[in-house]
Amino acid sequence: MITVVGSLKGGTGKSTVSFNLAVWLAVHDFPVDVYDLDPQATLHDVAEIREEEGYEPTLQVSDDLRGLKRSRAADREVIIDVGTANMAGLEEAVARADRVVIPVPPSQADVWSTQRFIDIVERAARAKKKRRPELLAFINRADTNPAVRETAETQEALRQLDGLKFVTARLGQRTTFRRSFSEGLAVFELEPRSKAAAEMNALATVLFSTLFIQG
Repeated sequence: MITVVGSLKGGTGKSTVSFNLAVWLAVHDFPVDVYDLDPQATLHDVAEIREEEGYEPTLQVSDDLRGLKRSRAADREVIIDVGTANMAGLEEAVARADRVVIPVPPSQADVWSTQRFIDIVERAARAKKKRRPELLAFINRADTNPAVRETAETQEALRQLDGLKFVTARLGQRTTFRRSFSEGLAVFELEPRSKAAAEMNALATVLFSTLFIQG
C-alpha cells in the first residue's frame, strides 16, 4: 500500500509521523520503502542520523518516485512525505497513492487548511487522470490538558468535512516526539513505556491493521 503523509501547512509534524510509521513497520518486519519529497529533506536527515548511530533497522530514503511501481508496492508498504512546497512531487505522489494521511494540529486555522488541502489533492488526482486516494486525518500535537477544548472542537470539525475519514487515534503535544526524532529514534524506541510511544503504536496499528489480518 502506498501511503502519502501530507498537509498544506508546514510544521504539522508530517515528517515526524512519516519517520515513526516507517520505523514501526520495519521493526514489525514489514518491508517498507520511504520517499522524502519535501524540499527541507528532513526524513533524509533523520535517516542519516539513524544510520550514523548504528540503529537497526536502518531506513533507506529516496527522493525520486520514478522507481516506484505499483507492482512493487503490492507486497511492500510505501511511505511518502510530501507537502505543497513541492507541487510537482505532490501530484506524482497522489497519482500513485492508495491513501493520503493528514496530521492536523488542533486549531480552526488547521481545519481550514485541511479543507484546502483536500481540494488540492482532488485537483492533483484529476490532473493526472487518476482516482482520488482515500483521505484520512487525525489530530496531531493534541492538547494534553483536558480542560483545553480546541482538540475536541477540531475533532468535531474534521468529522464534518466531506470526503474525509477521521481517525480517532491521536498524538499528543509531547517533547518525546521532538527529542527522539533529533536522535534518529522512533518514540517507542527511545521511551517504550511513554505515553508518546503508546499513542504512536495505537495510530500505526489503526493505519496498518490489515497487515496483521493478512499475516
